[in-house]
Amino acid sequence: MFADTPKLRSCSFLRASILESPTGVVPLVWVLMAACALAGLFPTPARAQQGIAQSTSVVVQPGAPGMPSKTMPASARPTLPQPSQADIEFMQGMIMHHSQAVDMTALIASHTENKDVRSLGAKISSSQSDEIRFMQRWLAARGQPTSMAMAGMPGMDMSGQSMPLMPGMLTPEQMAALRNARGAEFDRLFLTGMIQHHGGALVMVKDLFDTAGAGQDAELFNFVTDVDSGQRAEIRIMQNMLEEKR
Repeated sequence: MFADTPKLRSCSFLRASILESPTGVVPLVWVLMAACALAGLFPTPARAQQGIAQSTSVVVQPGAPGMPSKTMPASARPTLPQPSQADIEFMQGMIMHHSQAVDMTALIASHTENKDVRSLGAKISSSQSDEIRFMQRWLAARGQPTSMAMAGMPGMDMSGQSMPLMPGMLTPEQMAALRNARGAEFDRLFLTGMIQHHGGALVMVKDLFDTAGAGQDAELFNFVTDVDSGQRAEIRIMQNMLEEKR
C-alpha cells in the first residue's frame, strides 16, 4: 500500500523491536505505530504546495490566425462578446413576436375540436414559450432589457399605448376575428394567420443576417438558424392542413 521509504522502514524496524521487547508496553506500541501511519499518510507542507501547484490550471487565449497563443493569469475569467444593436433588437422583437403566437394558440382549447389543430397548437405554444425564456436569458446575461424601447418607435401613437407590429404579426382586427371564430372557420383563420406569422419570423431572420456585423454571436446564431428551419417546417405542415380542408 505504501512505498518502501526509509521513514517506513524505520517504523517497521521500530514496531518489530517493540513487539520483541520483553516488557511489551502496548500503549507505547500504538502511539508509535500511529505516528508512523500519520507520517506515511499525510504529506509535508512542501509536498502539499507541490500538489497545489500541479493542480493549478493554465488559461490560454488562442491567438488570431498566424499569431501565437497568450497565457493568461489564473484569475482571468471569460467574458461574453458585446452583441450588436441589431442582435439586441432582433431578440427583443422576437420575444414580442413569439408572445402573439402563444396568445393565438391559447384560443385553441375553447375554439375548436380539431385534433390536428390542437396538436399543432400545443407544439407551437411549447416551443415558442421555451424560446421566449431563452431570449430573455440571453438579453439579461448581456445586461439588456427584454422588451423594446417604446419612445420614438415608428408606428406608435403619441399616447404610447400601441406597439409597432413585427413582420407577419396579426393586426388587432385579425386577432379579433380569430377570437370571434369557432370550429372550421377558426381552424382556417388560425392556420392562415400562423402561416403569415411564421413568414414574418423568416423575414426578421433574413433582415438580421443581412445586417453587417449582426448574427455573429455563436449562441444567437444557433438559435436563429433553429428558428428559421423550425418555422419553415411548420409552414409546410400548415399549408398541407389547409389543402386537406379544401
